[in-house]
Amino acid sequence: MKIILASSNQGKIKEFKQLLPNVEVIAFSDILGKVEIDEDQDTFQKNAIKKAKTIYDLLISKNYKDFVVISDDSGISLPILNNAPGIYSARFAGLNASDKENNDKLISKLNELKLEKTPAFYTACIAIVYKDFTYTVHGFMHGMATNKEIGTNGFGYDPLFIPNGFNKTLGELDLEVKKEFSHRSKALNLAKKVLEIII
Repeated sequence: MKIILASSNQGKIKEFKQLLPNVEVIAFSDILGKVEIDEDQDTFQKNAIKKAKTIYDLLISKNYKDFVVISDDSGISLPILNNAPGIYSARFAGLNASDKENNDKLISKLNELKLEKTPAFYTACIAIVYKDFTYTVHGFMHGMATNKEIGTNGFGYDPLFIPNGFNKTLGELDLEVKKEFSHRSKALNLAKKVLEIII
């Protein structure tokens, strides 16, 4: 049984492979090439389901067999910004924005409010599509967003986020530490329970 990851985000692909070391995880692009999926839904859950189902249907149309598709939609939310960037986290500074551009925009928003730190949380929704079944699970990570980039580990907003119980950003923490409590790890632990049942 192969797990096909419905993501082209290299940071997510690397993280999933490290979180699932005993399972064959394949990026969909290794099989299907480039596929653009418009993340136009209004929740993390709906976006995750849309991505997983789109890739699943494409694989079925090519007679691909014996696989599960997993997708993830995730992002960071700041209550002070009405939970922005939220589902727009990957394109906060515009379509195809880089991590640096998104981080710079978030920093500018905090600076406009004269805030060095403010509460924030990450959400991860994982969708699993297998045969006629669709499952979703969620994971959350709470902490503080800062107005300075610190550290080079991870990806996305990691250099701006200090998780509860730590005094360092995710950009400073080793992946082995991060995966013990990250939103994606929490969601994936629940997803593993689903996979154990359906496979």
